[in-house]
Amino acid sequence: MDTTRSPRRRRVLAAAAALAAAAGAVTVASAAEAATTLGASAAEHGRYFGTAVAAYKLSDSTYSGILDREFNSVTPENEMKWDATEPTQGSFSYGSADQIVARAKANGAKVRGHALAWHSQQPGWAQNLSGTALRNAMVNHVTQVATHYKGQIDSWDVVNEAFADGGSGGRRDSNLQRTGNDWIEVAFRAARAADPAAKLCYNDYNTDGQNAKSNGVYAMVQDFKARGVPIDCVGFQSHFNANSPLPADYQANLQRFADLGVDVQITELDIEGSGTAQANSYASAVRACLAVTRCNGITVWGIRDSDSWRASGTPLLFDGSGNKKPAYTAALDALNGGSTPPSTPPPSTSTPPPPTGSGCTATIALNQWTGGFVATVKVTAGASRLAGWTAGLTLSSGSSVTNSWNAQSSGSSGAVSFSNVAYNGSVNAGASTEFGFQGTGTGPSSATCTAR
Repeated sequence: MDTTRSPRRRRVLAAAAALAAAAGAVTVASAAEAATTLGASAAEHGRYFGTAVAAYKLSDSTYSGILDREFNSVTPENEMKWDATEPTQGSFSYGSADQIVARAKANGAKVRGHALAWHSQQPGWAQNLSGTALRNAMVNHVTQVATHYKGQIDSWDVVNEAFADGGSGGRRDSNLQRTGNDWIEVAFRAARAADPAAKLCYNDYNTDGQNAKSNGVYAMVQDFKARGVPIDCVGFQSHFNANSPLPADYQANLQRFADLGVDVQITELDIEGSGTAQANSYASAVRACLAVTRCNGITVWGIRDSDSWRASGTPLLFDGSGNKKPAYTAALDALNGGSTPPSTPPPSTSTPPPPTGSGCTATIALNQWTGGFVATVKVTAGASRLAGWTAGLTLSSGSSVTNSWNAQSSGSSGAVSFSNVAYNGSVNAGASTEFGFQGTGTGPSSATCTAR
C-alpha cells in the first residue's frame, strides 16, 4: 500500500487537523462556560467553594437544595465543637456531625472539621478544669474526635482563635493558654497522630491583612515549620463590614503565609452590605484566593442571609428566601474569570436619616439547636458617640450562659447583662459593635441597651 501523500493531500489533512483543534478548543471553552455553580467553577481551578452547615436545617428543602447544588465543601457550624462532641467528659456524641459528613460524602463534597481546640464553646466540665487535668482532657478530646473522623476530613481547624486582639500580637489569655505556651503545638501533634492524612490548620479572625495579630500568627507558623511541628494550613475567617472592610493587602497577606510553605484557606467569609459594594468585595476576595497558588478554597459562613450569625447585616450570597444576590453573581463571575462587576441597580443617592436618640439599641441574631444556642448581639449607637454600653436580656427558665466573648458578663441565668470590654466601648454615632455568648436551653430573642 502506497503511504506517500501529495502536497495537496498534506494541505487538506493539515486543515482538517486545524479544524479539529479549533473544535476541541471550542469544546473546552464551552465546558468552562458551563460551570454555573460555585463549587463546579471552583473545582475547575482545583479549589473548593464551601459553606458552613447546621444539621438541624437540613430538613429545610430550600436550604438543602442550595447546599447540594452550589457547594463542594462543607464545614459543620457547631456540631464538631467540644461542647457538641463531648458534652460529658469521656462520653462522645457525634450524631449531628455524622449527619453532615454523610451528606457531604454522598454529594462528593469535602469536609472541613471545625474545631478541635478552642477557648470558647467548651462544655461546662472542661471550663471547670485547669492545669494538667485540662491539658490531658484537651489531648484526649483531639485524639478521640480526630480518630472518629479519620480519613473523612480534608482539613481540620485544630486550634481556633488563640491570639489576642489589639496591638500586642500575643496569645489570648484562656484556660487552655494557661496550661502552658506549648498547648497549640501539643494539639497539632495529637491531631497528626490521630489522622495523618488530614490537613491541619490554625484558624483566626482579624488576621486578614498584615497587622500585629497576623504577625503573631505568622511568627508561630514560621517557628512551627522550622521545628517540624505538623501544620499544613492557615485559615483566615474574613468577616468584613463597613467598619472592618476587606483590607487592601488581603492577597499579599495570604501570599506571605503561603510563602512559609503552608496552604491558606478563606474559612468563614461573610461581608455585610448589599448591592454593588458587597458584590465587588466578594469578587475581590475570590480573585485574591485564585491569585495565590496555595489558596485551597473559600468557605462562606452560612447559605442564606437568614442563616447567618450576622443576619441583620445581610452578609451572604443568597437572601432569606434563597434567591441569588448580586454578590453571588459577582463571586461566580470572578471564579469563571470575569473582570466586570455584576449588573445591579445604581445605589440610592438619597442620604439616610441620621440616627436618633442619644442612647443605644441591641439586636440579637440567634443560632439555636436542640439543647443549646449561640447568640450574636449587635450594639448600635444612637445620635451620640458611646463611651461604653451595657446590654441586658432575660433567659427563659432552665437556660443559662456558659461563656461569652467581646464582653464582660454578669449573671448566667434569668436576668443577665453584658458590658463592653476595653477595645469596643467606644462606638461612633450610628455605628455598631458586636459581642456574643453561648448557652444551654433556649436563647433570647431581644435585648435592651444602656449607654454609659
